[in-house]
Amino acid sequence: MRIDSLTAVDVHVHIEADGHGCFSLDDELLAASAKYFRADHDRSPTLEKIADMYRSLRMAAVVFTVDAGTFTGHPALSSEEIADKAREHADVLIPFGSVDPLRGAAAVEQARRLVTEHGARGFKFHPSLQGFSPADPRFYPLWEQIESLRVPALFHTGQTGIGAGLPGGRGIKLRLSDPMLLDDVAADFPGLTVILAHPSVPWADSAISMATHKSNVYIDLSGWSPKYFPPSLVRAANSYLQDKVLFGTDFPLLTPERWLRDFETLDIKPDVRPKILKDNAVALLGL
Repeated sequence: MRIDSLTAVDVHVHIEADGHGCFSLDDELLAASAKYFRADHDRSPTLEKIADMYRSLRMAAVVFTVDAGTFTGHPALSSEEIADKAREHADVLIPFGSVDPLRGAAAVEQARRLVTEHGARGFKFHPSLQGFSPADPRFYPLWEQIESLRVPALFHTGQTGIGAGLPGGRGIKLRLSDPMLLDDVAADFPGLTVILAHPSVPWADSAISMATHKSNVYIDLSGWSPKYFPPSLVRAANSYLQDKVLFGTDFPLLTPERWLRDFETLDIKPDVRPKILKDNAVALLGL
């Protein structure tokens, strides 16, 4: 990967189809999230299509799925396959793995293998969709393993479009994605880089406080058009958190073109923009 040729690094891109007819979510949840985000483009492009798109945009992308098999009962896409395929597109793709924390010791071992045998550069978790609390000590062996592997863990925080508008939200509990549950993790594992995905609405100020307080906590700006960012987040990103915030889209729910177009309307200092779009991710991921 030639960093000098890239214009940006998108740290939040979902792989939702594997090209074999399998999808990351069942039809009802896919439809609910697409409706929530008003996504009228291809909802489940393959890894190969995503690589081609980001290559044309001269961007790199962190790609992953979410293994929520135990909670949802829907088989996960293979993180091993995603990481292996990403090697064929190493000029633009950076693979993260996903393991199901509810699988206990098997998840800990899978995390080790994803990094050491398949080249995963980090991990993605979605506590609400996976049905677990990150602060529960039952999951501490997993955080200890990831800390020892010296790769970051990216956690969904705040409201989710998955299950939105369905009765009971399909049983998906938003409180599990309160970023303050991750404050325990960041405090107890200071060598673990924790990325809080999204503006964390309705807990944006909690995320800002955590990223200010703990050097190992970062915020990615995915999942929301920048024009809807909470003003407190824009102020922090433009000043004291300018080295702690990361460009992310949540593609395919939000396209890079849409995100960047709306980002241009924000009052962000010229010297801060490249940090958010590229430089902070390059440093954090060791690209």
